[in-house]
Amino acid sequence: MKTKLIVIMGPTAVGKSALGIELAQKYNGEIISGDSQQVYSGLDIGTAKVSKAEQELIPHHLLDVREVDQEYSAFDFVQEAKIKIEEIVQRGALPILVGGTGLYLQSLLEGYHLGGDLDQEALLAYRQELEALATETLYDLVNQKGISIREINRRRAIRVLELDKFGQNLVNQEQDFEALLIALDDERELLYQRINQRVDQMVEEGLLEEAHWLYKNHPHAQAVRGIGYKELFPYFEGETSLELALETIKKNTRRFAKRQLTWFRNRMNPNFFVVSTPNFKVEIQKLIEDFLND
Repeated sequence: MKTKLIVIMGPTAVGKSALGIELAQKYNGEIISGDSQQVYSGLDIGTAKVSKAEQELIPHHLLDVREVDQEYSAFDFVQEAKIKIEEIVQRGALPILVGGTGLYLQSLLEGYHLGGDLDQEALLAYRQELEALATETLYDLVNQKGISIREINRRRAIRVLELDKFGQNLVNQEQDFEALLIALDDERELLYQRINQRVDQMVEEGLLEEAHWLYKNHPHAQAVRGIGYKELFPYFEGETSLELALETIKKNTRRFAKRQLTWFRNRMNPNFFVVSTPNFKVEIQKLIEDFLND
């Protein structure tokens, strides 16, 4: 029997972390972070990491597992998440994966991941190229490669083409768990309003100090790529105003949220719930209980 796993995904600021904690309390769960930036120790505010009090309330995993100057990849995430899932199950608890990094979540759930030496940017660029193709053109490309796919669809076509191009660094495995995918969303105006408010709150909590420390000590680290840090560097260098830098963070975060939702819809086919809809949590709990009792 496969291990059952709950996955909570969605765009930034939609309420994933709060829901994950609530569900973990109700179903004896432990949370595994599926966020590429929250792995870095010391980057708490700009990554919207759950508080220490929340971490004490419910066990959280894959937070603070790398120093700021270290690299982290989807390959690392898959290996470490699988270990954590097994440990949680051995304790008799329910693993709950919570995060918004679509590449990490999909790599884990679909049983394939990036090898350590693979150029991740090259893979992402190739995926974007394939996704831009019309479905018929995509299928023709699969046929030209001489690849046979049973019950072909766009996602499978893209996957086999990735394996064909990067096969030496992609591993395709049958996973040992069954996942229930829950995605949160909301009306665009409400979501964007929460994003803007979150950035303002981050500033109040010390985002500038955190970003300035990163700017002074690790300006070229992988962690700098995260939204909320690199946009402030021009301000620290005297090239722009703080107001403009913060507006750029908000704009980039809104765009990122849109890309996240596109990834989840097109690639992962989760059960979507609108958080401003009355009783959406009741509907989620019913879905989970049916899943766990099946």
